[in-house]
Amino acid sequence: MLNNNLTCREQLLIIVKQITNHKGENEFTIIELLDAMHKSGSIFKESTIRTHITSRCCANVTKYHHQTHYDDYIRISRGIYALNK
Repeated sequence: MLNNNLTCREQLLIIVKQITNHKGENEFTIIELLDAMHKSGSIFKESTIRTHITSRCCANVTKYHHQTHYDDYIRISRGIYALNK
């Protein structure tokens, strides 16, 4: 179970690392992530999670949508992302 005192970004980093370690490759889908977040007991809404992955924390997107931006993930193709190492 995730600690719900963590921010959405912090929870995402934990879950993404679990997914990529389990798969043995640095790649994950939004669907895999949403499912894992739900199963881990995250309190964040699907829309918040999607916004973080697709915009707020994605290195290769336009950065004018959010005041604070992180380069945690890179978009590989539609719906497929990787941890930006």
